Amino acid sequence: MGFLTLLTFFFIAFAIELVYFRIALKYKIIDHPNHRSSHSKITIRGGGIIFCLLLLLSPFYLGWGYSYFLSGLFLICLISFTDDIKPISNRIRIVFHLTAVALLFSQLGIYHLPFYWILLAFVFVIGIINAINFMDGINGITGGFGLVTLVTLYYINSNIISFTDRGLLTLPILAVLVFNFFNFRKKAKCFAGDVGSVGLGFIVLFFLLQLIIKTNNLNYLLLLLVYVLDTSTTILFRIIRKENIFKAHRSHFYQFWANEKKIPHLVVAGGYAILQAIVNLIVINISAQSIVNLLLTTGVTIVVFILIRLMIEGSTRIFNVKTQNV
Repeated sequence: MGFLTLLTFFFIAFAIELVYFRIALKYKIIDHPNHRSSHSKITIRGGGIIFCLLLLLSPFYLGWGYSYFLSGLFLICLISFTDDIKPISNRIRIVFHLTAVALLFSQLGIYHLPFYWILLAFVFVIGIINAINFMDGINGITGGFGLVTLVTLYYINSNIISFTDRGLLTLPILAVLVFNFFNFRKKAKCFAGDVGSVGLGFIVLFFLLQLIIKTNNLNYLLLLLVYVLDTSTTILFRIIRKENIFKAHRSHFYQFWANEKKIPHLVVAGGYAILQAIVNLIVINISAQSIVNLLLTTGVTIVVFILIRLMIEGSTRIFNVKTQNV
């Protein structure tokens, strides 16, 4: 993608975002703070729609070679944006998610695999998409994660092994940069919304799975490690407290730092992004491709992360139901 084309798409992304802001304000697509929120003022919801919209323009430049992927992205962003406007039942949402992921797998060409691998892949992809959605709770965290992950994938694609179209990978990076201009600030102009966090998760997983299929290297799953650690341990703690894990809450580790310790959102979000960037650097330089080592590394880091949370947050906060509802 040449510089002029790059600049054109960047300004298109900016224009789309500004037009969306006007529409969102007119139709009151806004987020009202409540007792579970990590913000204190009304803010535009759904600014992450730019991730989807910019990629949907890609056929005009790249052709229709990624039509299944883009169709899946459209469906999952459509139901997510609808959910941002008016709550949708879980049954309807899961039908759209399953259909979108089915289209994604068609693009990836994995239906020749044994049934149990495909089933496991559905569980994994939908689980990670929802994990990324759960982590979208403070200014900058979704944009920071998205930028670090996509830039890492771009580096791998350009310098280690080519696994996807560089132009297609460039577009979500531009979209995240534009989104961060409005979100990665003390008083955010917009939030990603479900359309942004779910859409970004879908996009990241598409490129990540392309990379894994190309290299047969499952170590690249560690590019999601920081989000997986926070989400998995939070779900574990909520199960122990016998809470509904699908109900909105503010018991993630990043929320503890932002809400209880009053650490500025951008410091917390930046810390998570830097930590993931360090992990990514390690992953890029790992030559061994052992599933045993991957499982061992993931298991050990989860145990260590649980111990860290216990030491910092304390057992009362983690295991006492009442303290989570204040």
